[in-house]
Amino acid sequence: MMEEIPMRPQALGYVGISTKQVDDWRSYATRHLGMQLVDKSRTSAAFRMDDRKQRLVVDEDGGKGITLFGWEAADAAALDALATQLEGAGIKVARGSRALAEERRVKDLIVFNDPLGTRTEIFHGAEIAFDPFVPGRNISGFRTGPLGLGHVVKTVERIDEVVAFYRNVLGFGLSDYYDRPFKARFFHVNPRHHSLAFVETGKTDTHHMMVELYSFDDVGQGLDLALAEEGRLAVTLGRHAGDYMTSFYTNTPSEFIVEYGWGGQVIDPDTWQAFERTEGPSIWGHERSWLSPEKREEARKMRIKNAENGVRRPVQVIEGNYNLMPGVCPWWDSIRKAQKTGS
Repeated sequence: MMEEIPMRPQALGYVGISTKQVDDWRSYATRHLGMQLVDKSRTSAAFRMDDRKQRLVVDEDGGKGITLFGWEAADAAALDALATQLEGAGIKVARGSRALAEERRVKDLIVFNDPLGTRTEIFHGAEIAFDPFVPGRNISGFRTGPLGLGHVVKTVERIDEVVAFYRNVLGFGLSDYYDRPFKARFFHVNPRHHSLAFVETGKTDTHHMMVELYSFDDVGQGLDLALAEEGRLAVTLGRHAGDYMTSFYTNTPSEFIVEYGWGGQVIDPDTWQAFERTEGPSIWGHERSWLSPEKREEARKMRIKNAENGVRRPVQVIEGNYNLMPGVCPWWDSIRKAQKTGS
């Protein structure tokens, strides 16, 4: 008899961020990321990425990192079912007040803490804005919709406990994993390769948030902006071995980093089989300044091995962001022909 898979949320809907200086976030989110500032007070700010009224909420409370996750349920019935599922696993769940729902721009929500102590909200009925999204800088837009706002990666002291919670209680699906140069686990809730991941470092904290752009040039121009500011670039341009994202990372005003990427693959969450990434985190690039010298060298050796082995992955494109060109090299054409025929 097949084991019943717990109901899962359908997307990462919003995040809440703590900071020591909200003005720095207003500048960073609009100028570097291209988000739209839609609401602000002396000590807070909210940002749009698409037709939703808000995706990021930043509070100047002296803290750091992402301190709030908002996961989206399909409807009121799914929200109630998830609440029952959590309570059945011994998790204390509270129904969000009407005032909180209005603040989050949703119809209804529940609130609980995950095993890391992170405030977690599950909601349904996100409000849609009547006016069009106006990016903070000239970008093509963010790839969101049913895929959610992007993904978040947390560092943890010990990975097993939190992995068990998200898999067995909230029904997240394991996409892939690796143990070198560090231990990491990647989870999906929809066709985005991963919406949440954990890296075992011995310390619990926010590592990064990823946002995906429609145009590769948006990423390149964002890289130019990052290189123009001393200390802004955190991880060099590279391509991941798991979700195939081509990206770079920048330092935020809240002591975590943001991945700015293009070309992430989508999966079928109902049939996907988890596997070990033996190539390591990245096919090429992504020199990680946050790693220890020893781990940086190990990661570099893995990338060099990828180059020696000719590790390649198809570029992930969507209608409108590419032009298909004919082959012009006889050698390349012969390689492609052999690949198609299997000879």
